[in-house]
Amino acid sequence: MHKCIPDAEIIETEINQKPAFVEQKIDLIYLGPSSERGQEIIIQKLKPYKEKIEELIENGTTFLFTGNAIEVLGDSIKNEDGSQIEGLEIFHIRAKRNMMNRRNSNIIGKYEDIEIVGFKSQFTQAYGDVEENSLMELELGMGMNENTNKEGIKKNHFIATYVIGPILILNPLFTKKLMQMMGIENPTLALEKEVMTAYEARLKEFHKKFKPESK
Repeated sequence: MHKCIPDAEIIETEINQKPAFVEQKIDLIYLGPSSERGQEIIIQKLKPYKEKIEELIENGTTFLFTGNAIEVLGDSIKNEDGSQIEGLEIFHIRAKRNMMNRRNSNIIGKYEDIEIVGFKSQFTQAYGDVEENSLMELELGMGMNENTNKEGIKKNHFIATYVIGPILILNPLFTKKLMQMMGIENPTLALEKEVMTAYEARLKEFHKKFKPESK
């Protein structure tokens, strides 16, 4: 993203710092995957800013949460022993950990008029209101849990998905949509010709290898 918007200011927040979004207008708030212990720490650090996060989501600030980051904003994360960690309860989803069973999969999904390709690797599955604000429907791969093909969450300009990949490099059309959400009217990508060629080739390969009945 920085290569696409070279004059952008990137603010990296350390775990013990106050997030910049508390006092400044931010165009994109990003949170990536973390360890299980890291999730618990992040929840505690963000608790004082729960109302601010809700306000920003309602007001249309652009967010991108990838991997297990969405679980931080859910109701709870349940461990195998039955104990659970309370989340920020912004979205009504419940995550359930199974540390002995990592689920890896390739995915093909549809977000609006864009096909998304990527990979998922997760020890958790999410339940609850996973259908209501879903980001996309998957043609290939497991959704938020093994009983649904709905993947991710979208509310206003808040986007969260278990898909990694890295998702922005693998999906240039999705990246352009995200940049438009940030207020960039005519976004251009770094190495746009190359990333589009790679995207089209990967999409064709995924359909041929994993969905041979599709064209």
